[in-house]
Amino acid sequence: MADQVTILAVDDLPQNLRLLQAVLEPRGYRLELASSGEEALAFLAKPDQVVDLVLLDIVMAGIDGYEVCRRVRADPRTAYLPVVMITASGDQEKLHAIEAGADDFVAKPFHQGELVARVASLARVKRYQDTIARQASELAEWNRELETRVRTQVDELQRLQRLRRFLPPQLADLVIDSGDESLLDSHRREIVVVFCDLRGFTPFAEQSEPEEVMQVLGEYHRELGELIVEYEGTLERFTGDGLMVFFNDPVPCDDPAWRAVAMAMAMRDRVARLAQGWTRRGHDLGFGVGVAQGFATLGRIGFEGRSDYAAIGSVTNLAARLCATAGPGQVLVSERVFAAVEERVAGHPVGALELRGFSRPVSTYVIGSPEMSQP
Repeated sequence: MADQVTILAVDDLPQNLRLLQAVLEPRGYRLELASSGEEALAFLAKPDQVVDLVLLDIVMAGIDGYEVCRRVRADPRTAYLPVVMITASGDQEKLHAIEAGADDFVAKPFHQGELVARVASLARVKRYQDTIARQASELAEWNRELETRVRTQVDELQRLQRLRRFLPPQLADLVIDSGDESLLDSHRREIVVVFCDLRGFTPFAEQSEPEEVMQVLGEYHRELGELIVEYEGTLERFTGDGLMVFFNDPVPCDDPAWRAVAMAMAMRDRVARLAQGWTRRGHDLGFGVGVAQGFATLGRIGFEGRSDYAAIGSVTNLAARLCATAGPGQVLVSERVFAAVEERVAGHPVGALELRGFSRPVSTYVIGSPEMSQP
């Protein structure tokens, strides 16, 4: 350790400084010399100075050792720098040295062995202090880095939660992992839209207590939500009992028409089981679904802090109109959808329907029991 220690020796007598050099430098200590208190303070004020210990004579012209020591202690950069004061061995001088902030003192004429022992002891203390300071600095840096990481993770979790509101989890994870939200920018794509709601919900909501309505909606949304995740659909919105999901966006998927129809049939089965319990509680609720395929403009809409992912186009209106026309337990699909799934599911035409908002009749099919239940 000795070859790493730098000592600032302060004395206005050159012969005393030479003596300190003769004793300490052969033992590996590096000495910086100052011939006055002013020179010592100027040296310690340098921003790049590295001093591990000060050997400070008391009686000097100009600023004496006591004042130098007090100023060293008053400076936050040197407040804990070890100071050994060289005294004339008087008890009063030792008391003043301690009051000024000295860590130790050596009496004149000093014993070489005692001087070296005291220097070595305080040099070890300084090294311990340096180690503690370095570790504290490293800990502070680690804490800052940790805080940054936590903030980043919280931001990512918040983004993920926002995305999970309208994307299936695997797609939300894809956007987060890639960091590429351009998937959500406005674009045009062919999609398959599923729109469903409960038959008889409006009179039920008017005649029932709010708590009962919320209980029914909670059961309904929970069952349908599980299926949306299972079939990897993109949820656009819940509107009371109404629900809109689409497929093939924001990430294209294989066979979107079949995914949509299979999910619609699974939803019908789930709600049929729920309806048995609702009936026992005195609620007469059915379930209808409409499925349509076509091009739409899709993208994120809203404002900072509150946004949704939406599909805009006649295909969404068509799915909603088919849903409104469907009877309890019916899944009505457009002609394009039925053409894509007719080899895997039973169904039959119900004719060309006059639907509000469409100038021409729409060829419509009703879906029966599926041959497959998974996408």
